[in-house]
Amino acid sequence: MQLTEKTIDVNSILRSKMGGKAAYVPRFLVRWLQKILHQDELNGFLWQSRGETGSVWLRHCVDFLRNEVRVVGAENLPDSDDPRRYTFVSNHPLGGIDGVAIGAVIGERYSDNFRYLVNDLLMTLPGLAPLCIPINKTGRQSRDFPRMVEAGFASGHHMVVFPAGLCSRKIDGRIQDLPWTKTFITKSVQTKRDVVPMYFSGRNSERFYRIANICKALRLRFNLAMLFLPDEMFRNRGNTFELHVGKPIPWQTFDSSRTPAQWAQWVRREVYRLGAGNQ
Repeated sequence: MQLTEKTIDVNSILRSKMGGKAAYVPRFLVRWLQKILHQDELNGFLWQSRGETGSVWLRHCVDFLRNEVRVVGAENLPDSDDPRRYTFVSNHPLGGIDGVAIGAVIGERYSDNFRYLVNDLLMTLPGLAPLCIPINKTGRQSRDFPRMVEAGFASGHHMVVFPAGLCSRKIDGRIQDLPWTKTFITKSVQTKRDVVPMYFSGRNSERFYRIANICKALRLRFNLAMLFLPDEMFRNRGNTFELHVGKPIPWQTFDSSRTPAQWAQWVRREVYRLGAGNQ
């Protein structure tokens, strides 16, 4: 299929991030980036689904990747006609499919009445952008980040949050998230939102974890491992995953007996208990 539009364009991304310096990136490196990002395959899908947004688009993504998601504990999801708003939190093992699949489940149940806190790069996906509150703590947007998060939690939308920020790493021989940030605790208490814990099964390749560990050892500021996430997504094509949903945790639980940061790690442990048989 001949594309008439490039939603994902490595050259444009480089120019947006590097400005005039992008012209000095070797062409072989650009071609490698296009391959590892699956630029043509993803643009083909995005063109095919160009008229879709929200949970319809997310479900199309799941079908495109031939993934199946089994929801365990669906009875713990709040009723769709519940007037209260909730914060849904999950581990982040894959960095792509997990976010798409969880969004499809939540979006279908609540008629797209939810918002993600996501990396700002995902705003380039038109089917996903209407559901996103972009996160970029560097550059000009950093000044707007607290206000955008505040507005998201104060809104009438459910919130879907991956509190680790980055997808899981291999730590002490186990695939697990980095320590969770406390924002979802402080904002859920502030806006009186109960927290729904979720565990998503799955893992990336050993190659991904090696690259992530090398980046950490070298203290690289650029998250090189993130470049490989589209390739990891295609490596997981056709797999079946489980989404375990726990009972909502009342916001009053998060009292002064622990700090917000400690409560965040407590919820993280509860999430991993949900998926204890999948680790």
